[in-house]
Amino acid sequence: MFGGVSQIAGEPPSATAEFLIAVVGPLTSFALAAFFFFLEPLLVNITPALGVAKYLALINGMLGLFNLIPGFPLDGGRVFRAIVWGVSKNFRQATLIAASTGRFFGFLFVIVGVWQALRGNVGNGLWTAFIGWFLESAAGAQVQQQMVQGLLVGHKVSEVMGNACTPVPGDTSLQEVVDQEVLTHGRRCFLVDQGGRVVGLLTLHNMKEIPRPSWTTTTAAQAMIPLEKLSSIDPNSELWTAMEKMGRDGINQMPVMLGNNLVGMLSRGDIVKYLRTLQQVGG
Repeated sequence: MFGGVSQIAGEPPSATAEFLIAVVGPLTSFALAAFFFFLEPLLVNITPALGVAKYLALINGMLGLFNLIPGFPLDGGRVFRAIVWGVSKNFRQATLIAASTGRFFGFLFVIVGVWQALRGNVGNGLWTAFIGWFLESAAGAQVQQQMVQGLLVGHKVSEVMGNACTPVPGDTSLQEVVDQEVLTHGRRCFLVDQGGRVVGLLTLHNMKEIPRPSWTTTTAAQAMIPLEKLSSIDPNSELWTAMEKMGRDGINQMPVMLGNNLVGMLSRGDIVKYLRTLQQVGG
């Protein structure tokens, strides 16, 4: 049933594109329902196959109807968003409207599910309530995402980035880094220097992946992530773009590069603090 949530990487390029992508799911379900429905007369003398065809026709028809519910993030919600987007020319506003509708239907499903369970239909009631919880949670996440994006729009990485991490020589052992920097000063990220040139990034997370008994014999250069393999961001990039990139790459911080020069570091913590400040001053 959750197949009704289209997987679209990033924002769709246009309202028309989103409509065409999202409408495929429900149309496919209806096409399958029609196929199995018209197949039934051919299977009238084959009882087991006839039963399967009737079931598949029914379930695909119901799935198509469910997926047309105009609540984000269901396909019907994406179709609804595409229509609102096409009329209003405002993607963010369209997303908020579609997501709010999704939350409404989510709450409605939960109420219906609880009502079914109280009347003795516990199995169906719990399943309906679970679907409602899923819809409300997914739609709520979209509302929150749009609010965050709205706050960050127009703000650049350069406004938030911090100073580059503490430099350490490449031949420094991990034990020395922990004793002299982590435990003493609470530092968690380090720029590995070799011959006066930054060659990589060492984080506390990297060090934790090395067995503790090996810390005395493992150097910073051996445990670091080489600079060329790091996911980086330009200081003039949008903060929202940086946040998306961090989420996509599964990282908590990234170097800020201007050409080949390291000019700072950006972390999730930096962005969260900046968001709180923006909320306090009203964006």
